Amino acid sequence: MKNKNKAIIYVLCSALGFAFMNLFVKLAGDLPFMQKCFFRNFVAMFFAFGIMLKQRVPFKQSKEGMKHVWLRSIFGGLGMLCNFYAIDRLVIADASMLNKLSPFFAIIFSVFLIKEKPKFYQLLCVIVAFVGAVFILKPGMEGLISFPAFVGMLGGAGAGFAYTNVRLATAKGVDKPFIVVFFSAFTCLLCLPGLIITFVPMSGFQWFCMIMTGASATVGQMGITTAYSLAKASEISVYDYSMIIFAAILGMLFLKEVPDVFSVVGYVIIIGAGVVMFLLNNRKEKQQVT
Repeated sequence: MKNKNKAIIYVLCSALGFAFMNLFVKLAGDLPFMQKCFFRNFVAMFFAFGIMLKQRVPFKQSKEGMKHVWLRSIFGGLGMLCNFYAIDRLVIADASMLNKLSPFFAIIFSVFLIKEKPKFYQLLCVIVAFVGAVFILKPGMEGLISFPAFVGMLGGAGAGFAYTNVRLATAKGVDKPFIVVFFSAFTCLLCLPGLIITFVPMSGFQWFCMIMTGASATVGQMGITTAYSLAKASEISVYDYSMIIFAAILGMLFLKEVPDVFSVVGYVIIIGAGVVMFLLNNRKEKQQVT
């Protein structure tokens, strides 16, 4: 329970950090999303590197765990690119909600990666969550969905796969700050070609937004990496939805964004599925203990 309570606090801090990251990405204005991704990770890399040095974390890590660090970085990087693309084109609460399908994707991927067998109610909650996603995706009269919303959902899938590998990497002895530094450095290299090709000079305010994006992302990354190393996704994932509340409030205060009715219905369905899964998980654990 002690580790679980710590994990909940870390998840809430992470949610607030990522909500501010999304806000500063949007406030940075009309910059190529590859440029935003690069500077977000470049700044985050220095913050995380400082933490790594302070904690005297070695660069040499478990060879067995490095495979999962690579997978976390590759799929997390692709998921991040999808998320940034969606943030620029959607209400930030919508983009945040689609990205927060990651806990449900994490349950699916855990079946194949960790061999964790989900319960029937968990599978049912996953299905309900994707029904909620349909309300945010907003299929049109011709059966077509919003492309940015679809990309945002792919970002959630990438994040779910990445977080599953975070748990595997830390279980095999890889230090958490190292995972964050490695991920940040990898995504900088991933974005570098796009940055060079599409670079746009930035104003002082845009530089400020990029620095704050990186700082907020560091809080989010360190929080979520620590949380998933302390507890199972099924135990703490529900608290990650606090990001939607944070993002919606920040969007209304600073961007005058108000989600439409369909999006709100989608939020309620997805968060409701997450809450039900959380409560049933806790009930099952109590029954096992007694």
